[in-house]
Amino acid sequence: MNANLSPQELSEAISAASDTLSRRQNADGHWVFELEADATIPAEYVFLEHYMDRVSPERQRKIGEYLLRIQGDHGGWPMFTDGEFNLSASVKAYAALKAIGHDPAAPYMERARQAILDHGGAERANVFTRIQLALMGAIPWRGVPSMPVQIMHLPKWFFFNIWAMSYWARTCVTPLLVIQALRPSGHFPQKIELREIFKTPPEEIRDWIRGPYRSRWGHVFKLIDGALKLAEPVLSVVARDSAIRKAATFVEERLNGEDGLGAIYPAMAYSLMMYDAMSPAQGHPNMAVIWEAIDLLIVEKEGEVYCQPCVSPVWDTCLSGHAMIEAASNGDPGVSAKVDAACDWLLARQITDVRGDWAEIRPDAVPGGWAFQYRNDHYPDVDDTAVVGMLLHRNGNPKYTTAIERARRWIIGMQSRNGGWGAFDADNDREYLNNIPFADHGALLDPPTADVTARCISFLSQLGHADDRHVIERGIAYLRGDQKPDGSWFGRWGTNYIYGTWSVLCALNAAGLDHTDPTIARAADWLLSIQRADGGWGEDERSYDQNGYVENKESLPSQTAWAMLALMAVGHAGHPAVERAARYLKENQKEGEWEERSFNAVGFPRVFYLKYHGYRLFFPLFALSRLQNLRRSNSKEVASGF
Repeated sequence: MNANLSPQELSEAISAASDTLSRRQNADGHWVFELEADATIPAEYVFLEHYMDRVSPERQRKIGEYLLRIQGDHGGWPMFTDGEFNLSASVKAYAALKAIGHDPAAPYMERARQAILDHGGAERANVFTRIQLALMGAIPWRGVPSMPVQIMHLPKWFFFNIWAMSYWARTCVTPLLVIQALRPSGHFPQKIELREIFKTPPEEIRDWIRGPYRSRWGHVFKLIDGALKLAEPVLSVVARDSAIRKAATFVEERLNGEDGLGAIYPAMAYSLMMYDAMSPAQGHPNMAVIWEAIDLLIVEKEGEVYCQPCVSPVWDTCLSGHAMIEAASNGDPGVSAKVDAACDWLLARQITDVRGDWAEIRPDAVPGGWAFQYRNDHYPDVDDTAVVGMLLHRNGNPKYTTAIERARRWIIGMQSRNGGWGAFDADNDREYLNNIPFADHGALLDPPTADVTARCISFLSQLGHADDRHVIERGIAYLRGDQKPDGSWFGRWGTNYIYGTWSVLCALNAAGLDHTDPTIARAADWLLSIQRADGGWGEDERSYDQNGYVENKESLPSQTAWAMLALMAVGHAGHPAVERAARYLKENQKEGEWEERSFNAVGFPRVFYLKYHGYRLFFPLFALSRLQNLRRSNSKEVASGF
């Protein structure tokens, strides 16, 4: 069979995918798809219901069914599809199943328990797992690193303060500081006994902190933690109440209605427990709306329930919009109307009147970003903002001009000193802080990354303002310095080197670099070298552990689309590899969509992974439509930044 798709085959695949995506659009113009993580968030939700004495038996039963389905053959729970045993996820999942009422003598519980013990026991789980265990009364609070609530009083110039953390850490840590100061035990009408998953009885453990030590700083901070524990009697009275009030005020100002603190589950749950600890008898009036926010994260289907870490409507809508605007040339007049509806929905969600946490470091920047979720006004991110801005610009309607300019000015204001961009903050790069015992996950910070930097360059280059060239050049220099020896780039927010390389090649093309530039040529050669025999591309989440590309067990439609888009951006639209990839997508399309088992993104490398359920729908449509448009084009050049 001819590897190249015929014009009719390509058009049929695009029409079917466009129709499928169109049907998923909501009446108000936006798209939103499930955002799935591992066992940890559903398990934590189980704990929260027990902690608050608000157990919903049927929901918990269905969460139990979900947890059992994703249990690994190794007996425990992985962080992603077919992944290796993960101790912290397994401790949480086992404890959740026991809380739900599963018999510890059941074979699957025995296998899980043995796997946990074989990997060091629950005492070796990470900090956030031990916090959950302390809240449940399963371990003493000394099993958790010291984080005095007086941290709220530390100034920005001090080596450690809340503004030096990433947004996600800041919104979780702040209510946790109050919880650790008050040390509540929750309600727990039925105490959950977990001693069987500890190798040493919790009350006998003296050394809870054992790394991982990434540098000598880790040992220094462990000594500091010991000193803080000795000083706790003094710290319990010095400026404690004022620090608690300051933390509570921080949370109050950012509660964010039914979208929740930081619009992420852990921060919502901790804020709920904070208010409960502060008002244990009568409750706090803010608790009702926090429960509403958490309930909106619940997904129920086919007899199972799980809790999402957050929702992704702005991200899903702008990416779907790009796919649809690329597909509009296929001749369907209804597509343009759907893109217009998506753009109007996005326009209404630009954040122009709130100076979020980012303004603490960039006080002169003017608001103009978009958040990832429905509302998260204190925490817009430049990645969403750049992709939305490119979509509005491609739409061409003059009514979006002011919004695009506001986005441009904010993104320029958020560039870090090294020329790159982080997602939510500028210059959030005090790497030594990832060595504090509380940050054993290594994800306390939001430093510049190649994928986010690439998106900002793409947006600014697509706009084409001559005054922005120096900003773009600084970003390009950052990307050149960040390229890996094999030619790829690390992907911070998508899996992994394929995602990073796609992002950067689109940016370098948009910035006008010649496609023969050695930086581009090396990256394209790398992508071509890892194409799979079936014509697709597939990368495993283990690449984050091994600091290098790891092939997945199967090709992924989303990653195949990223590779196609990357190669087409740098002049390879007619390359046999691109045609083979298009054939792979066509042959694996079923009723206008694609299936994708594997996780395809990352929350925190080596700690927390994600599966965007929409990626399998809009990225293949985007890539196939781009191929069709380039086939029809005389220039064969990709004109947009994305």
